[in-house]
Amino acid sequence: MSNSINDGQKRGACMTRRAFLFGGSAAVASTVLLPGLPGLDGKALAAEVARYPRKLIGKLSALKVNTPLKFNYPDEAQNSNSLLFALDTPAGGGIGPKQNVVAFNALCTHMGGALDGPGSFSAPDQALGPCPLHQTSFDLTRHGIVIGGHATESLPQVLLELEGDDIYAVGMLGLIYGRFDNLKTG
Repeated sequence: MSNSINDGQKRGACMTRRAFLFGGSAAVASTVLLPGLPGLDGKALAAEVARYPRKLIGKLSALKVNTPLKFNYPDEAQNSNSLLFALDTPAGGGIGPKQNVVAFNALCTHMGGALDGPGSFSAPDQALGPCPLHQTSFDLTRHGIVIGGHATESLPQVLLELEGDDIYAVGMLGLIYGRFDNLKTG
């Protein structure tokens, strides 16, 4: 009779205690020692910052409350149509004395439906939509977040600056539908 645990059968792919302890010790040692070796420290990388054009898009005194003003930004290419609003309540990212002037790209983030047609803006709700394709609506007072519908992304918000009475578009917060980069159209 054999006194071995597996009674003469071949050992399978089981790990012995010795192999487990050796492997575990090697893993712990490499975790502790490798970061301290010279030449293995991480390199600092500079952030890539997009440089958007600064474009005059309107006058604060010419805006009418709850009446959108159409403009194109960041360029005149496809999908750059945007809307400037003077809302009747303060809004996220708003400029002006009442923090109520905001701008957004006018394409639904779900499938690119146009949101700049007649009846797209709901003044009582301060919302843009519903999109004619799949009924998504966006809250303009809260950075263009989705109220309801199929879209999963907020509307891209145009970043604004106020200089005296002049309103300038200076950047985008979010990706414009149909583009892989807001500043590249091809």
